[in-house]
Amino acid sequence: MTSTSLDTRLLHQAEVKVERIVAVLRIGVAFCLLSAFLFLVQGEGADQPYLRIQWLLAFMTLVFYFLLGGVSYWLAVSGRFRRWMVWPAVTLDCVFMLVNTWAGLSNTGLPGELTFLLPPTWLVPVILAFAVLRFNPYLQAYCVALVVGGLAFLTFWQPETVTPFITARVEIMVMQPPNMVRVVMIAMGGVVLIVAAYRTRKLLHSSIEDARARANLTRYLPAQIADRLAAGELSELRKGRQQEMVVMFVDIRGFTNWSEGRAPEEVGAYISEFRRRVQRAVGQNQGMIDKFIGDAAMILFEGERAAIRSLGCIDDLLAELQDWGKDRQAEGRKPVRVGIGLHLGEVFSGVVGDAQRLEYSVFGDTVNTAARLEELTKSAGVDVIASAAVLQAAGSEPAREGWSALPAEHLRGRSSWVEIFGREAVAG
Repeated sequence: MTSTSLDTRLLHQAEVKVERIVAVLRIGVAFCLLSAFLFLVQGEGADQPYLRIQWLLAFMTLVFYFLLGGVSYWLAVSGRFRRWMVWPAVTLDCVFMLVNTWAGLSNTGLPGELTFLLPPTWLVPVILAFAVLRFNPYLQAYCVALVVGGLAFLTFWQPETVTPFITARVEIMVMQPPNMVRVVMIAMGGVVLIVAAYRTRKLLHSSIEDARARANLTRYLPAQIADRLAAGELSELRKGRQQEMVVMFVDIRGFTNWSEGRAPEEVGAYISEFRRRVQRAVGQNQGMIDKFIGDAAMILFEGERAAIRSLGCIDDLLAELQDWGKDRQAEGRKPVRVGIGLHLGEVFSGVVGDAQRLEYSVFGDTVNTAARLEELTKSAGVDVIASAAVLQAAGSEPAREGWSALPAEHLRGRSSWVEIFGREAVAG
């Protein structure tokens, strides 16, 4: 499974989970408002026909809202939920509030200027909080546009002069029962926002844990492999695969003699600086550090333009070491010299080990050849030796680019001769 398909699957799972939560909250909101309505109203205004209609409208709307929550929950838990369904769900949330408000204005005869006296408008915090839970800014903007546009339309609808008749009805709308219903609605909006805040905190915590786990992986594995492991590709990496790579070995010349008798702090600082400069050169050319082995490094290049990038890495690395050498000479110390060997060919690559220790490994004749070409730089008197396979793949013109043909080598462990080219570091 690719990283993209995995991300899509995880995103869909998260969306289904959110819809299940929203459905439960929608059912809870409808149940609480129904309970508050039945407890607080208790037949008040039964002598007023328009109030009886008003209470009936509110009751029917809440029952319908309860059913919407039930259907949404069923879709989510049964696996029938599809990503596009969230848009009509948000639309229905907004439409229920707006239609009920419009019906209330029509039934009571109140002008649009008094829209916000009607209890349904106090569902707005709940509706917006539901949209927040979905972590979709486009969906949130759509929800805000529907709510604001609908309420603005109702506010300018059927303007009318405030008469004693309207004043009497307004007084009923601001009595204790409607106000308590408004308080319950605000409380429900607060509960939904608490759930949204909890989920946000949980996702943030999960992201921090994921980042920490990925950082821990990069301490023991190449960064590119750590990313693939974090994306869930461990089983694929365990299988291993044959692929073409450029393998490069870099080793500091004379390090063993230099380090004898020196303070551990000085040796540690020296190796740390060497590795920092290697990492920078490799990173600039999209390479992968397989491992550091004391004063040496094994570097890999895979994919498109691998050979070209490996040669670019050599240029950048030698430039880094020349700059470092100048700094050391200015301090009265010796410059840094390395031997570099690289070869292109088929390798086996994969992750080996158990849950306690994983290791990314590359095996094969290509690895052995690259290591022996690095060793050969000592006797050949050059800084870099590359096989002809690398230069050919990079489309290089050896003579023009400073490479000199060396005698073909019959390396230990190989049945055929290897055509090679050497190169000196450019003087800084």
